[in-house]
Amino acid sequence: MKHDENISEKELVERAISGNKFAINRIVRYLQQPIGRIALEILGNKQDAEDITQEALIQVIKKLKLFRGESSLKTWAIRIAINFSLNEIKKKKQKLWVKIREGKDQDLILNVALPSEQENMELKEALNKAIYKLDIKYRSVVVLRLIEGYSVKETSKILDIAEGTVLSRLSRAQQKLKKDLKGLWIER
Repeated sequence: MKHDENISEKELVERAISGNKFAINRIVRYLQQPIGRIALEILGNKQDAEDITQEALIQVIKKLKLFRGESSLKTWAIRIAINFSLNEIKKKKQKLWVKIREGKDQDLILNVALPSEQENMELKEALNKAIYKLDIKYRSVVVLRLIEGYSVKETSKILDIAEGTVLSRLSRAQQKLKKDLKGLWIER
């Protein structure tokens, strides 16, 4: 079979279901980075995130027959990865840190400008601690919506909750973060 790079997602999934190794590899390559990023941001531990990424990718391929196409393959796969990550949290019951990437992501939560690198690191540490203290249902919304940049609709599909619930949880999470980070929070 010729390796056609311009096939639809539906066709790619159908080929993978039928055992086409090229299609399976292409799906794995397409999903590995976003799943890994989500797992790392939820778990905060690179080794655990790599393990969960592999487990989630295996599960995605095994369960492709169940993919109905109501959302994108990426959205469906990220939902699986989130479930694996949450199960890992429950299993280990360990303290977790949410990694805040450099750049615009923290500006979605805080609107501050710090003059020194040391102060910037202190802000990130305080923000990580505050996000970690959030209940996992709020933390998941914060990670997907504010850190990963998914839309409200996409976040709703990934977490399988109503869009209004996403907005409500996001608002509550931001109120909690504002309270925990008083003194660092600047009203817009």
